[in-house]
Formats: sequence, C-alpha cells, structure tokens
Amino acid sequence: MRLNYHHLRYFQEVAREGNLTRAAGRLNLSQSALSTQIRQLEERLGHLLFERTGRSMVLTEAGRIALDHAERIFDVGDDLVATLSGSGAASAPLRVGALSTLSRNFQLRFLRPALEAKAELVLSSGNSQTLLRALEDLALDVVLLTDPPPRDTFPSLVSHRIAEQPVALHGTARRLAHETLHDLLAREPVILPTESSIRTGFDSLVARLGVTPRIAATVDDMAMVRLLARDDVGLAITPAVVLADELAQGLLVTARFPLDIVESFYAVTAPRSFPHPLLERLIG
Repeated sequence: MRLNYHHLRYFQEVAREGNLTRAAGRLNLSQSALSTQIRQLEERLGHLLFERTGRSMVLTEAGRIALDHAERIFDVGDDLVATLSGSGAASAPLRVGALSTLSRNFQLRFLRPALEAKAELVLSSGNSQTLLRALEDLALDVVLLTDPPPRDTFPSLVSHRIAEQPVALHGTARRLAHETLHDLLAREPVILPTESSIRTGFDSLVARLGVTPRIAATVDDMAMVRLLARDDVGLAITPAVVLADELAQGLLVTARFPLDIVESFYAVTAPRSFPHPLLERLIG
C-alpha cells in the first residue's frame, strides 16, 4: 500500500498545532474524523506518531522523523507548483555541464552571478557528446564548451558565444628571455592543450614560422596545463584566464609576442518551456 498523502498533510497540521481540536478547525474536519485519519497513518507506518497528554499531542521519536519527511515532501510540492507557475523557479538547482578540459577559472567566472545569488548548483564534467545528450534530455540546464555542437548531430540545441579570449605563451621569466617568437618556440619546450582551436592555431603558427617545436606535454586538461606551467616544465599556450592566479602573483609572465590565436567559449542550451531564470543572467 502506498502512503496516503492526505493523511500526511493532516498529520503535519496536528504536529504544528499540537492540539487535535485546533487542527481539526483549521482543516474544517470533525475532531473524530481527523483522529481517524491520524490513526490510519500510524497503522500504515507501524508506529505511534503522538503521545496524547491531556489535550496536547506530543510527537514521539517516530513522529519527529515523520514530520521532518512531511515538511520536505510538501516543500518539494510547493517548489513544483511555483516552478511551473513561473513564480519560484529560482529555488531550483542550476545544473551546469562543462567540458572536462575547460578552464576551472573560466567556469568560476561564468558561475559568479549564480554564486552571488546563492543558487544551488549541480556541476558535471565530461566529454561534449555525453554532456550534450544530457542537455537534450533536459538533465542539464546549460553546457559550457569551446566549440559549438555540430548542427547535424544536435539540430535543436542553441549555441551562445559568451566569451572570446586571446591565446598567448605564458611561463617563467627566464624561459621568455628571447628576442623573437621564432627563437622562443625553437628553443623552449611548450605545453600544448588538445583543445581544437588552440591546437589548430598553433600548428598554423609554427608552419608559418618554419619552426619545429619541442613539445614537453600534450594535455587534455587545463588544470594540468596550469600545474605543469607552475612547475616550469615549459611554456603554456593558453588564454590568460587559465593562469590568472599565477600571473597575478608574478609566478608566471606572458610573452610579449602575439600569437593571433583566439579561443571561444560557448554556453549551449536546449529549448525549454521553463528555463532556469538564472540562465539569462549567466548568458547575458
């Protein structure tokens, strides 16, 4: 037998009032009818929920547990009604998926308005195909990528380009002490992300310069690029946001040579009748 939620609502009211007569008046029921409803709930749960002391109804330990669950159950119901009426969806968790290689610093900047609004966040990372399928299934509200999804595979999804940042060479001052970009790339090892626009731009750059670079590491995680650069393994080829803390502290510096490589960032959404209200603030 399933739980009768009418009984649970009546129980909640009696627990709040602490008195059967007052609760019956608020519910517009007779005292005997309300008492019967509470007894049926106790029989269903297999525990006494109240100790009857004179005219007072005092919760037992099982009653306190039941009240805690009842409060949460009906709060969720209130949230459901508010969300679908458009009056309270801000309380719903914001579910964000991000490419596992995406800069954590960039993600934090994107999420700043949600953090300031004290919204509940559910953060996921993974490959683009998995994240975009979850977005299609409405299991995510937004997915952060560095390339828009292919239209032939995901025709219903909408890509919003939310940022574009120049890519540069970053490293320790001693590694950057060269007169030309050609000499820098010819003599110093590089840490190269696998992110497609960066890799494509870098391959084009070294071809134009006629340089065969020494690649210290090819990395599919910007967090690892950051750690390797901090350890002076080589020069990191990334947007400055990836190394924002290290650059601000003077641990690393940016080469003066422009690379003419740009990385774009996309927020991908699915058409929804009830989009999360924070999305508009995040996407801008």
